[in-house]
Parts: sequence; C-alpha cells; structure tokens
Amino acid sequence: MNTATFLDLVRGPLFYWALMIMIAGILWRLSGLIYFRIKSRAAKPKCDDPVVAGLRTVALRSVPPHELEKNITFQHLTGYAWHIGWFATFLFFGAHLPLFKSVLGFVWPALPNSVVLVLAAMTLGILITLWIRRFYNPVLRLISNFDDHLSVFLVIAPLITGIAAFGHWSPFGMRYEGILAVHILSVELLMIWMPFGKIFHVVTSLIVRFRTGAAFSRRGVRA
Repeated sequence: MNTATFLDLVRGPLFYWALMIMIAGILWRLSGLIYFRIKSRAAKPKCDDPVVAGLRTVALRSVPPHELEKNITFQHLTGYAWHIGWFATFLFFGAHLPLFKSVLGFVWPALPNSVVLVLAAMTLGILITLWIRRFYNPVLRLISNFDDHLSVFLVIAPLITGIAAFGHWSPFGMRYEGILAVHILSVELLMIWMPFGKIFHVVTSLIVRFRTGAAFSRRGVRA
C-alpha cells in the first residue's frame, strides 16, 4: 500500500469507523449513568434544591482542597495547563477546522499557527514530564496501570505526529503524506480508546461531580 492510498484509507473508512466506535462507546457508558439516575429512591430528600448542590460541587471540586493544595500544586497547575493546551491545539488549529465544519456544519475562528505550535510544544513537554514522573515517583508508579500508560501515550502521539506533519519532518524517509496519515491514525486510535479507558473522564468528570453533589444533598450532606 502506497502512502497516498494509506492516507485515503485513514481519512475515509478508518475515520468513519473510529467515529462510530467512539460515539457508540460514549452512549454505552452514559447509559449506565442514566440508569443509576432514574432508579427510584424511597427516602425523602433533605435538600430542596439538588441542582444548586450539584453545581456547587462542580465548582468546589474543580480545585483541590486548601489542605491538599501545597502538596499537589505542581500536579494541579500542570494538569490544567496541558488540558487547556491540548484542547486549544485540537480545536483552534486552522488545518483542523475543515474537519469540524464537515462534521458539525459550522466552524469558529482559528488561532495563528505560531500560537498553536507553541501551545502544542508546551503541552507535549508537560505530558512527557508528567509521564516520566509516573515512573520515578514511588506512589504514582504504584498506582499507575496499563490504562494510565496507554492513555498518556495515545494523548501524546497526536501531538508528536502533528508537530512533525506541521514542520514537514518525515522520519525514516517517509513522505509527507505518510506522516500526515500516521497523525490522523493516532487521533483515530485515541477516539477508539477514549470511551473505554480513563480518558473518558473528559466526558464524565463534570457530570459525576454534579451527580455526587446532588446525591449527597439528598442526605443533607455538603459534598
């Protein structure tokens, strides 16, 4: 298979199947949350406004408790930094916008390429640093499993291949079409894995925080 055929394959059928698997996986996972939400509860709620309680928990749990902040400042700040950098690179790079327009039917303004490149490089550096930290920190090494390492790799891969494609850097004598195809394929692998690994927290984190706050409020507890 030549590089042009490979590029057509990942742009066409493979992207379609990756999108379908991702959507089906998200709906499957969310169906569990909906099921637990609609289960009947006999106890009378002790809070009159669980929505307010849920929103309060979303806000409060988006930052660590003051008592823990001094111990996890590095993890906290770098975590927010790489999430913002990754999504800004993904959503506001001009070369990505035609894809969103073809899927969603509308598009938004792009950031300058130089800004996106800086964000991508910063995000890649933070992610690699945090990944290395998982191996050297005894606590992180103990609690990290296959899911953690695979998820980090699949988040990093689109950044590395994207930067390479942007700079027309083709390792191993690969043509530009080849590295672009590898970049698209790395995104598709991330799409397929997302509903089934820990990366799924990108969908559920706010939902779970809201539900936790609302559920605790029924018991008269502030989460």
